Amino acid sequence: MSDIEIRDDRAAGRLEAVVAGGEVVGHIQYFTLDAPERALVPVHTVVEPAHEGQGIAGSLAREFYAIAAREDSAVAPLCPYVTKWAARHPDEAPAATPELMRAAKDWLAAHPEGF
Repeated sequence: MSDIEIRDDRAAGRLEAVVAGGEVVGHIQYFTLDAPERALVPVHTVVEPAHEGQGIAGSLAREFYAIAAREDSAVAPLCPYVTKWAARHPDEAPAATPELMRAAKDWLAAHPEGF
């Protein structure tokens, strides 16, 4: 895993795991919310089949929460993988309020394109 870089492509709404040479081998697709509070909302986590089982998805989830913490943002996980990861790491992944989760689900329902 040490040869993988995690980078945030905010404009594309993707947190990417990149190997030497620039190949993206995994990503979390997400969007941002401003209300009811500022939040990052992960929707999908994908790891290329040749790179599964190497801890890439977990590294992406950990960095996703770290970015949110640095930005003083909440995380409203709609992605099943990130939701499970957060449940296993409550010290690193503060739970979202029910109101925030509702707002994230409503936003996604109103903007399904690209997800």
